[in-house]
Amino acid sequence: MLQGGKEKYHQKDREQGKLFVRKRLELLLDEGLAAEDGLFANVLAGDLPADGVVTGIGKIGGRTVCVMANDSTVKAGSWGWRTVEKIIRIQETAEKLRCPILYLVDSAGARITDQIEMFPGRRGAGRIFYNQVRLSGKVPQICLLFGPSAAGGAYIPAFCDIVVMVEGNASMYLGSPRMAEMVIGEKVTLEQMGGAKMHCTVSGCGDVLVKTEEEAIRYVQKYLTYFPSNFSEKPEKTEAKAPAVFEKTIEELVPQNQNTPFDMYELIARIIDEGSMCEIKKRFAAEIITCLARIGGRPVGIIANQPRVKGGVLFHDSADKAAKFIHLCDAFRIPLLFLADVPGFMIGAQVERAGIIRHGAKMIFAMSEATVPKLTVIVRKAYGAGLYAMAGPAFEPDCCIALPTASIAVMGPEAAVNAVYANKIAALPESERAAFITEKRSEYQQDIDVYRLASELVVDAVVPGNELREELERRLEMYSSKYEDLSAPKHPVYPV
Repeated sequence: MLQGGKEKYHQKDREQGKLFVRKRLELLLDEGLAAEDGLFANVLAGDLPADGVVTGIGKIGGRTVCVMANDSTVKAGSWGWRTVEKIIRIQETAEKLRCPILYLVDSAGARITDQIEMFPGRRGAGRIFYNQVRLSGKVPQICLLFGPSAAGGAYIPAFCDIVVMVEGNASMYLGSPRMAEMVIGEKVTLEQMGGAKMHCTVSGCGDVLVKTEEEAIRYVQKYLTYFPSNFSEKPEKTEAKAPAVFEKTIEELVPQNQNTPFDMYELIARIIDEGSMCEIKKRFAAEIITCLARIGGRPVGIIANQPRVKGGVLFHDSADKAAKFIHLCDAFRIPLLFLADVPGFMIGAQVERAGIIRHGAKMIFAMSEATVPKLTVIVRKAYGAGLYAMAGPAFEPDCCIALPTASIAVMGPEAAVNAVYANKIAALPESERAAFITEKRSEYQQDIDVYRLASELVVDAVVPGNELREELERRLEMYSSKYEDLSAPKHPVYPV
């Protein structure tokens, strides 16, 4: 029972760089499975050891977790009714124990021959997804996608908080390439339709792309350290570490010119504990950064505009990315830090047709709904609705801090002057236009000067870059006692 399927299937997996399911669990868990359920499921069939799925309880970093892991050497990890029942039961166990559940997915989907028994009923496959929704926001749900996740089974990763995919082997799709060709006449490869790289860069269904299964396991082990076991607990504070040391200070890093790009990752590295970054969706909608990190040992979720990608402008994908991340952090009581350097949301017919308003509303809704400590830093600029989406003053951040060179406005000086004085500029002689434009831009910049904004109580503090880390660390400590109503789970982690 512990050896899985026939040797030829083990050999095939080895050729693909895939580990046996029990080896995966050995690497993932501190001391392997402490308790396994359903080892003898379908034992009388003779060729379906454990009915193709391993379920049980173990520990990661000393913390109890539940696991479900497909065995791809047993009928390609496909589901029979006992497979489904085992998955449902371990989900129920995770709910009772109020502990994280990890789905190690490598499955060809349902066994069509068993569909009456495992597909439509009250404890059929649909119950797995129902349970995932019920568990969402109560306990962390993590998917390590090592192989295929086909047809209805693709919704296991879809309902998880995070999906880690192994490049070259992991895939998820509702219909196979063969089915697509037969039904709609489309010829497409598996990688194009549902491969790991596509999902982590184009569709956004994947969150983290890794090269090997060992890398996926290490990522998840680190990821879990930022989270409590369930919604009613607080994330663990660890020993504080100083940020990494760099030659350039924050003042030297951030350009004075609002339109000159710089790398926001470099600013993040200067304020977080060294080595503490754990990024989510790095390859998707890279104009916004979403990552877990620690400041003074405290877990924090960071949402930061990236000026080096599309100028940091918000698109529909970046809004979705941020909304999901905000829901995730808020569900599990992780404070949020917004680092704003945003020209606003993208405009134009193409993005309007893609629903930029609807998607932007998701981000603003998620940010408004969050009740964890929220800290906003205006790094350089926050224009238009970009200010709103990045937790501007109207959205009850616990503080709104600005660097000395920051500005907040409906739009930048160039666009504002053009909007107000376009006709007058056109009427001026050519020789007078440049001087007039420069004068009006200077007046506009004085109007949105950060110290004027501080004078009007728009921002709470103006903090030099070299003091930003200490300021954030102190405030996170002070806001750690912020009241939250924990009479019930706050909300699911919505799949947006």
